[in-house]
Amino acid sequence: MIRKFDFLVIGSGVAGMSYALQVAESGKGKVALVCKTTIDEANTAKAQGGVASVTNMKVDNFEKHIQDTIVAGDYISDPAAVRQVVECAPEGIRRLVEWGVNFDKKENGEYDLHKEGGHSEFRILHHADDTGFEIQRGLIEAVRRHKNIKVLENHFAIEIITQHHLGVEVTRRTPDIECYGAYVLDPDTKKVDTILSRVTVLATGGVGAVYASTTNPNIATGDGIAMAYRAKATVQDMEFVQFHPTALYNPGETHPAYLITEAMRGYGGILRLPNGEKFMQKYDKRLSLAPRDIVARAIDREMKIHGIDHVCLDVRHKDAEETKKHFPNIYKKCMSIGIDITKDMIPVVPCQHYFCGGIKVDLNGCSSIHRLYAIGECSCTGLHGGNRLASNSLIEAVVYADKAAAHSLEHISGYEFNLSVPEWNDEGTMTNEEKVLIAQDVREVGQIMSNYVGIVRSDLRLHRAWTRLDLLYEETEELFKRVKATPDICELRNMINVGYLITRQALERKESRGLHFTLDYPRHAYDQA
Repeated sequence: MIRKFDFLVIGSGVAGMSYALQVAESGKGKVALVCKTTIDEANTAKAQGGVASVTNMKVDNFEKHIQDTIVAGDYISDPAAVRQVVECAPEGIRRLVEWGVNFDKKENGEYDLHKEGGHSEFRILHHADDTGFEIQRGLIEAVRRHKNIKVLENHFAIEIITQHHLGVEVTRRTPDIECYGAYVLDPDTKKVDTILSRVTVLATGGVGAVYASTTNPNIATGDGIAMAYRAKATVQDMEFVQFHPTALYNPGETHPAYLITEAMRGYGGILRLPNGEKFMQKYDKRLSLAPRDIVARAIDREMKIHGIDHVCLDVRHKDAEETKKHFPNIYKKCMSIGIDITKDMIPVVPCQHYFCGGIKVDLNGCSSIHRLYAIGECSCTGLHGGNRLASNSLIEAVVYADKAAAHSLEHISGYEFNLSVPEWNDEGTMTNEEKVLIAQDVREVGQIMSNYVGIVRSDLRLHRAWTRLDLLYEETEELFKRVKATPDICELRNMINVGYLITRQALERKESRGLHFTLDYPRHAYDQA
């Protein structure tokens, strides 16, 4: 089946929905919003902490936010991208509020701002401790109201369409690759539809599912990055995988692991060993409020030194009622497993959380493939550099959705549907009965990545990961050619692609920088774990 939409948006988090709303409001065409599962399941909904934006000009300013971002990124952020996001952030906040998103305010009407690790000022807007959920709720309601947006839930994008599908040889040196839409699996018919578009946007989120433990939902399998890479788009900074220092230690709950927000350390939480001893003073003068990469490595090292499964975050010294007011969901979650955070320390452990690399884009969100945009976590804008500053991701998604929308609206009149695109050909394939093999391979990818491409790496570990992923790649590609496309085989294929890219680019970086720490090129004497 062939379908046509002016704008094809793949992904329904804050980036995808923000873009869809802006182009739909222009009246310049119909929008298809492809959701891998339901519209409400996205990394956005899992974000607890908040959104970073300079709003209190009495004490804060753009230059402070810019400097904090560059320092956290280990001085390899793109200065133009940083300035664009920081200076456009207040307008992005205004737009979210206009779409119906609520942020907590004080009694005097000013925003109730939090401070998080790496920030020099209080500038984090939030909605209790479920900010992402509130943003997702507001945007979903706005999307559902809009007559120009067609929501396609439980549809799985398999490949983006380029000249390659017209029989043209496309390589990484091909100068004018164009995107004409995507092949998308329809859950009702079990057939792969051809969705033609004048503009295609990848907003598919992160890669957390390639690790054994992650705060991301299970759907975060790096689909957009893998599809773009196979289409010969440029990907960059894949080695920079962010591990959140404080996921709730609750064995058995790993996909997703429950996040203990950075805001809890900004609130005054102190990291301690299970015996109550503080340890961050050995690693950074900012103590528990150091940037995430430093804190995660410090915790990892302490766990190895002492042979323990977790460390603890302590807010017992804070007012109990205030703690419950600021962190109602964390309080409720911890109580459900017998931990009263007003009386007990919270067991925490580092866990894969965010991805700084992805599809390389310019200041307008344009990828290296013409008519293909990438926004949100699947993109690499240059904002984060070697390490994301807390709460910069949601605002990056909003700002780049705006820039991509403006750019595509300006140019869409020059784009036509390519009616020569053939339909998906699965003739001769069979129904896949080998589900057990796929499930086992998914687990193996997670173990490989967590064991060899985790917080602390080495060339030996990375080469071992490469060898094992290469074998899985060969087996999976052979299976993919023989069976009908299903979400599970496609996800496994994407996970292997992404794991390979992270490993390869980690091997290529011959230094420890930001989130990429390798024993072969250590930066600090204590970082020998």
